Amino acid sequence: MPPSSAFPSTFAAVDLGATSGRVILGRVGPDNLDLTEAHRFANTPVQLPDGLRWDVLALFQGMLDGLREAARAGGVSSVGVDSWAVDYGLLDGFGSPVGHPFHYRDSRTDGVAERVWSQVGPAELYEVTGLQHLPFNTVFQLAAEAGGARLASARSLLLIPDLLIHWLTGSIGAEETNASTTGLFDARTGTWSKDLLERLSIDPGLLPPLRAPGDPAGVVLPHVASYTGLATGTPVTTVASHDTASAVVAVPATEPHFAYISCGTWSLAGLELDSPVLTEASRAANFTNERGVDGTIRYLRNIMGMWLLEECRRTWAAKGLPAHIPSLLADAARAEPFAAVIDPDSPEFLPPGDMPERIREYCRRTGQPVPGSRGAVVRCILESLALAHRRALRRAAELADRDITHVHLVGGASRNDLLCQLTADATGLPVIAGPTEATAMGNILVQARTAGLVGGLPAMRRLVADTQHLRRYAPRGDTAVWDAAEARISPTGKDA
Repeated sequence: MPPSSAFPSTFAAVDLGATSGRVILGRVGPDNLDLTEAHRFANTPVQLPDGLRWDVLALFQGMLDGLREAARAGGVSSVGVDSWAVDYGLLDGFGSPVGHPFHYRDSRTDGVAERVWSQVGPAELYEVTGLQHLPFNTVFQLAAEAGGARLASARSLLLIPDLLIHWLTGSIGAEETNASTTGLFDARTGTWSKDLLERLSIDPGLLPPLRAPGDPAGVVLPHVASYTGLATGTPVTTVASHDTASAVVAVPATEPHFAYISCGTWSLAGLELDSPVLTEASRAANFTNERGVDGTIRYLRNIMGMWLLEECRRTWAAKGLPAHIPSLLADAARAEPFAAVIDPDSPEFLPPGDMPERIREYCRRTGQPVPGSRGAVVRCILESLALAHRRALRRAAELADRDITHVHLVGGASRNDLLCQLTADATGLPVIAGPTEATAMGNILVQARTAGLVGGLPAMRRLVADTQHLRRYAPRGDTAVWDAAEARISPTGKDA
């Protein structure tokens, strides 16, 4: 690592993904934005008799070990924490955890949405929350355990980043970008919806006061400082704790009319708006209005992203088959184009399992050629994701009445040249790929702004554009082949 004295301040971003966590050091100066990975650790869910759970204690330990490595590398000015959305931990009246948090892919929410809709209809729920319907939204998870012992003994509900911050600092709060994904948050007012809580018989006392990105979240507890080597009183800064919200902060957009795709386990494709789109057409198209930094709205669709490829790799590796990403992508590049395409959001692709066989079964059911080789399966996945990106961005532009001139693709998949090029070809728009560590970068930038080192969103994005390596992909080929492929997924050309 370069010496920290070369930079005015060093910030630690705890960035938790669905398969791994990492602590990233960010050194920020007027013309510098330098990230270094201090520590990486696995995030391995555990199947218990009553369901699939997150091993949140192991995550906390991994975070502490990462902060210890960060402290060894130099002085840390502050710490920020982000993770995936919707999942939560419960605390009892003594502040102790009530079991391990459930994983959003657990089957306990199957069929639960209908129970919620019997109390608050889907159209009314959308009018308040503006959320895309996903069967694992927090509101449905709470309905799944209504009347159970866990919820009965709970006194506080903390989303995953807020739970980890509580263990770091002892403070309790709810960061608003993540709170906006719960289905309990009013998209217009930016507050918890008292009306929804009352009608759904959810105790409002479970939900902590809201915090905005940039707000102080406390200082590290003495035993945390002792273990990690962080200075006593090191502040923990509230960042955009929903990982996508942090990633959007680091979108290197310096011109208007941009769209973004944050592509990792999920693909989040959409626009940044000043106000939510809460029309019936928006609900029917299943778009979400989630909070961004500075009151912006992340108007997007959740698309099953690289989860499809990662589950294929896991299945192949378990069978002793080669599953090295570069080799798979090379095979995919040579595979026949448009032999078969899938809808990545088809329900059978959500749970863990034998993804290659599920993809083949989908192709059989829809009368398409069944991909035989691993390269053909990967080609099918990547072309299908590019089509899904195209559908989401075109529909978002239509519903929000916005023009799109270019697309920023950030996150882990920005290293995937084939996916980036296919997305450019499918959308007919130039794709600017990078940064890869957009989530950690956005986390760090909000901390740096709080420290007075950088200005608002335009200044943060200009710093990213000026300091990071970005790649540009121009659209190529005949769009008619994409139209024909799209017709196999949606014969009418419209979203379901």
